[in-house]
Amino acid sequence: PYGSPQQVPGTYQDVTGAGNYGFQAQPMGFPGGFGVPPVQNQPTVDGTIWMPIPPSIPNCPPGLEYLTQIDQILIHQQLELLEIVTGFEERNKYELKNALGQRVYFAAEDTDCLTRNCCGPSRPFTMHIVDNLGREVIALHRPLRCSSCCCPCCLQELEVQAPPGTTVGYVVQNWHVCLPKFTIQDAKRTDILKIAGPCIMCRCCEDIHFEVKSLDETCTVGRISKQWTGFVREMFTDTDNFGISFPMDLDVKMKAVMIGACFLIVSLTF
Repeated sequence: PYGSPQQVPGTYQDVTGAGNYGFQAQPMGFPGGFGVPPVQNQPTVDGTIWMPIPPSIPNCPPGLEYLTQIDQILIHQQLELLEIVTGFEERNKYELKNALGQRVYFAAEDTDCLTRNCCGPSRPFTMHIVDNLGREVIALHRPLRCSSCCCPCCLQELEVQAPPGTTVGYVVQNWHVCLPKFTIQDAKRTDILKIAGPCIMCRCCEDIHFEVKSLDETCTVGRISKQWTGFVREMFTDTDNFGISFPMDLDVKMKAVMIGACFLIVSLTF
């Protein structure tokens, strides 16, 4: 029901030199370290190739074990034909895949029609992210806030829960005259990482990158990227492809918060 699987090559490079910001050793789900069996041998659900279910890991939120085995996520927004025909904003749905094209999670926006079409990119929402067992493993909660630099006291914020009901971190928009800037925080509101985007978002035929940096912004930890999908798709639809790259040994909870940061940036900017 969510469309046919796509084989997506990894286009994001690993970045290192992040220091000790939210990093921890991650146990691997397969003997001998990171290794995923070939795509053709993976289980399928409704014709979709899913990433194999990893074993349980102590002190890891249930459902986030997948994130211990990957250093990048590709996010594909699904095309809504009714939205193209009528112009009314539909609930956004996304596939989250690993570099081999195996689906890791499926995400669906939970909003009402009035909120989507009246509040636009500033709308509040709840995003439900489920794994291949149908369990909701991550919940993203975005309240109604202002996104203008003229109102620095009420900027955007997103709470990340994993599992739902247990907060693991926040994504907070920072005030800046022209640059989109955000801070990733842990559950205790301690600043962990910074995110900075470009001043000009519209770049024809080019990807747009948001750099994830250490707190002092001296070294790059990862990247959130919006991929150029072609002239026709960019002009006549609002469906996009995004990528998240992070170090393999980044704290799994911070990986989940980076997924939340991507969805906040998507809703605000694209």
